[in-house]
Amino acid sequence: MNDRTSDGDRAAQNWRPATRLIRGGTHRSPHGETSEALFMTSGYVYDSPEAAEARFKGEETGFIYSRYANPTVAMFEERMALLEGAEAGRATASGMAAVNAALLSQVRAGDHVVASRALFGSCLYIVEDLLPRFGVETTLVDGTDLDQWRRAVRPETVAAFIETPSNPMLEIIDIPAVAEIVHSVGARLVVDNVFATPMLQRPLALGADVVVYSATKHIDGQGRALGGIILASEEFCETHLKSFLRHTGPAISPFNAWLMLKGLETLDLRVARHCQNAARVAAFLKGHKGVARVLYAGDPDHPQADLAARQMSAGGTMVAIEVTGGKAGAFAFLDRLGLIDISNNLGDAKSLVTHPATTTHQRLTPEERARLGISDGLVRLSVGLEDAEDLIEDLDQALGG
Repeated sequence: MNDRTSDGDRAAQNWRPATRLIRGGTHRSPHGETSEALFMTSGYVYDSPEAAEARFKGEETGFIYSRYANPTVAMFEERMALLEGAEAGRATASGMAAVNAALLSQVRAGDHVVASRALFGSCLYIVEDLLPRFGVETTLVDGTDLDQWRRAVRPETVAAFIETPSNPMLEIIDIPAVAEIVHSVGARLVVDNVFATPMLQRPLALGADVVVYSATKHIDGQGRALGGIILASEEFCETHLKSFLRHTGPAISPFNAWLMLKGLETLDLRVARHCQNAARVAAFLKGHKGVARVLYAGDPDHPQADLAARQMSAGGTMVAIEVTGGKAGAFAFLDRLGLIDISNNLGDAKSLVTHPATTTHQRLTPEERARLGISDGLVRLSVGLEDAEDLIEDLDQALGG
């Protein structure tokens, strides 16, 4: 491929987000294609055995095997790093592969990890079940309580992990404050930024060390493909991620990486529309007789509204609502929806709704769910790109309005 010049790299650093989303990381082959090329290959050939030896030793640049790196994947990684303001990025086959690699690549037996209690079910599994199997001690805290963070960290703490906004209760965690606490013991802060997207929140600029995304969500944005990415310093990627990813194999398909590149081209436009629709839907639901509670990060009544306004440039794409009547009321509401689809995915062009207590967080005990605020009447709504009035009408009739 035709590599960028150093002047081109410097120019890219000065581009604004919308330009980075469209042109960042683009490398053209000698054919000069307009759209990024899709390199569907598992391996690469060498001019000689000496060339192969030099490439494996790292003495010569180039691709070796697509489990390690691939030209299309590299473009996705570079574009995301530019967008996030990171030195480097490493793509993975899914968002959970990104979370797993970001944590496991930097810990060993005897280390300690602190995490906020309000996590997606699979993330909670990694922290509560998987890490301890390998001798890594973990502590869960109320992510919004800084005193709990101060009490939890200790000299052997290596990493901390948070989601903000959290899934599904949309808790907002003070990234700069937690980063300061975590850094005081020499640990790294890993932030799952999937709900906010890179368009609304920049964790690295707020003090985080590592950012992870499920690219399956807003980055693809159309429910087509799985993918994930880890964004951090070049040192973290080289020292911790490089060997871990090579030898455990959570490689993203080049085709999926290409879809993510195409999704990034419209990410800012889509997220802006998502947020506009979500704000209108949340405002409507707040006054509805069938809804006991509405949580939206852009609502002045949100429990961490001031913090959300400091950290995020808009309220986001997600709304959580407490439907009256518990599980029966929530299920009746879901059954009556005619436009909005029942699905555990989010960040899609289509509006999607799920019942966390029986899906994403069903493995938790009722007591654990109650502690997180996940009641039987709670419903998580990912607001899509449809006309907001059509969404409001569908929600109204489903709630018995």
